[in-house]
Amino acid sequence: MTLDTATGWLNGAKHLPSENHNARPNAEISLLVMHNISLPPGQFGTGMVEALFTNQLPIDAHPYFTDLEGLKVSAHFFISREGAITQFVSCKDRAWHAGISEFMHRKNCNDFSLGIELEGVDDQAYSDAQYQSLNQLVNELTKHYPLITPDRICGHSDIAPERKTDPGPAFIWQRLQAKHLGERS
Repeated sequence: MTLDTATGWLNGAKHLPSENHNARPNAEISLLVMHNISLPPGQFGTGMVEALFTNQLPIDAHPYFTDLEGLKVSAHFFISREGAITQFVSCKDRAWHAGISEFMHRKNCNDFSLGIELEGVDDQAYSDAQYQSLNQLVNELTKHYPLITPDRICGHSDIAPERKTDPGPAFIWQRLQAKHLGERS
């Protein structure tokens, strides 16, 4: 897998462009945010995450979906339980993944971050295939975005602690290769 820096799209990933993005205020990319998502919650492989990020979620398909009606969200990348990577937004653009957020006294993390969604829930182990794909992806991204240092790889819960809990206690930070994360616990 290789990142095409001219386009911001990852070769080797499935491309499923989302309309839910806009231009970054500048070219800085200096933060990597880990998330989790499953739709309906706790159900995997349904295709509903992809539908949500592309504004095609069938609201009547599940009672939980009514709360998501009209929601416009996306992430740059989604890693399925099997380790397949789907890209929704070019790295050059601002995906709508972090919401109201702050990192090191700087607000609006979407402006300067990349968002990676792992198919999962806070309290269920992520798969070996997900960690393998995540490490490959982080390797490629940090090669091209050197401002993403180990101390600038965080969870959604780190940048929106009063609103979010993901990627949750089931995410094992030590499974990110040491060159990415150092000694984070």
